[in-house]
Amino acid sequence: MHHKNILLVSATTRLHDRMRELSHAVDVSIALANEETFPQAISSGHEFDLVILDGEGMSQDTLNAVDSLVAENGFIPMLFVQDPDKLATLHMPMQGKNDFILSTAGAAELEVRCTLLLWPGEESAPADIVTVDNMTINLATYQVYIDEKPVDLTLMEYSLLSFLATHPSRAYSRETLLHRVWGFEYCGGTRTVDVHIRRVRSKVGPQVASHIVTIRGVGYLFRI
Repeated sequence: MHHKNILLVSATTRLHDRMRELSHAVDVSIALANEETFPQAISSGHEFDLVILDGEGMSQDTLNAVDSLVAENGFIPMLFVQDPDKLATLHMPMQGKNDFILSTAGAAELEVRCTLLLWPGEESAPADIVTVDNMTINLATYQVYIDEKPVDLTLMEYSLLSFLATHPSRAYSRETLLHRVWGFEYCGGTRTVDVHIRRVRSKVGPQVASHIVTIRGVGYLFRI
């Protein structure tokens, strides 16, 4: 996944926290611009791989200037940010690879949509995003989100959860999970699987935990 540059054009600061989280999650640099600083951003000499446009409160002149920047640079991919009550008025360009996101979306969805625009077909392809109910697993960045909020999992807890979630509807014995998740080097007993399952269930919450089913006399199964 190669480093990319993003330009956020917004009249407000409402996306700044989510952009900061995005810069920590994926390999990007982010330039911020409003109506006053946009001319300086485009004359800085920086090449941008993605433009995120928050049209709320933006003048038509600035919107036109953004369109010109995108077109003059080979139709840079654009991500439009739209308020839910104004979704019906969303007009996206016919040319270029573009997407939109609601202003109410959280950091996890922003990361997924930006990743698909920035690295199409690379490490963070759609197959790397697993969604089950209110949980999102990003297999490319080793991150888990519940209701758009990151979950603090240890590496082994993450590995166990991601393995089960990507191999659903099949029961795995504790011995098999030790082999597949911990590897040959692990010398502990099968009880460690039960301990980690309990920790994962407690961290992901009851909705997702209900998918992790104990199969008596066998082991565990992730039920979809």
